[in-house]
Amino acid sequence: MAHHKSCKKRIRQSAKTREQNRLFAKTMRNAIRDLREMTDKKEATEKYQNTVSLIDKVAKRNQIHKNKAANLKSKLQKFVNGL
Repeated sequence: MAHHKSCKKRIRQSAKTREQNRLFAKTMRNAIRDLREMTDKKEATEKYQNTVSLIDKVAKRNQIHKNKAANLKSKLQKFVNGL
């Protein structure tokens, strides 16, 4: 158990950050899943823009690697173009 004030604060901050990171990552995964289930090209194109924005935000926070973000966006773009 932490005894210093700074250690207790760090534990609180870490817990808060962890929850925010989990929320961002889960939101991104859900958006990707929803996009891949779409069948209408017009709707998928609109959804693609929002999904790419989420992927970029998660990559900016270093939750996923920038190359993984690029791969995800590329695969999603191929999917949308193929509709």
